[in-house]
Amino acid sequence: MSVTLAEITKLRKMTGAGMMDCKGALIEAENDFEKAIEIIRKKGKAIAAKRSDREASEGCVLAKTNGGFAAVVALKCETDFVAKNEDFIALTSSILEVALTEQPETMDALKALQIDGRTIEELVTDRSGITGEKMELEHYEFVKGGSTIAYIHPGNKLASIVSFEGETAE
Repeated sequence: MSVTLAEITKLRKMTGAGMMDCKGALIEAENDFEKAIEIIRKKGKAIAAKRSDREASEGCVLAKTNGGFAAVVALKCETDFVAKNEDFIALTSSILEVALTEQPETMDALKALQIDGRTIEELVTDRSGITGEKMELEHYEFVKGGSTIAYIHPGNKLASIVSFEGETAE
């Protein structure tokens, strides 16, 4: 069975996987895109499992406020090349937005939340399979209060959140 470049490109845009991975998945799935996506996801989970003993020392740290709630998330990976990738930063930003909207109390609760019908934990595993690097949602903290402020140091390596209570001086 042959697949066209247009089909490979379409699957690549849908999954973010490499060209050869997309071609192989389409051939195995006999040009069924849903099956091909599932094949790529399974392969990604296998890659993520193999990399679980590696150290994820790079990453992206983002923080933001939403009224009286502020959150900071750290998504870690192995290399600065991946940490600076716009898709990796976008995933971190999406996780932060869900945290601000849903305001989960724990990391496990955050990982169980969904973005576009997939849990955050599944999305991180998928991205790990695409990049071939270990990835983990390493840190999640939040504060609640009257006024909140978030600061992200340039380079997305450090962030802080602060909550203030009390009245303003006149």
